[in-house]
Amino acid sequence: MMVYTYSEARQNLASLLEKAAKEGEVRIKRKDGQVFVIKPQATEGSPLDVEGIELGITATEILKAIQEGRRTY
Repeated sequence: MMVYTYSEARQNLASLLEKAAKEGEVRIKRKDGQVFVIKPQATEGSPLDVEGIELGITATEILKAIQEGRRTY
């Protein structure tokens, strides 16, 4: 794994982020010897991604219920 200097990282941040996304991480070393690791954060998915449930009714029955709910009296 290649270690980049702080100056290289600053000048090429976009490409380093792409490399981290592809390879899992990149390392950046400062003049004082400290080394930092940049890793992509794991995506958690959308809160709207929910599993369906089996209700035991057909699409026709669902549409009929929707139509009945839209009726005005």
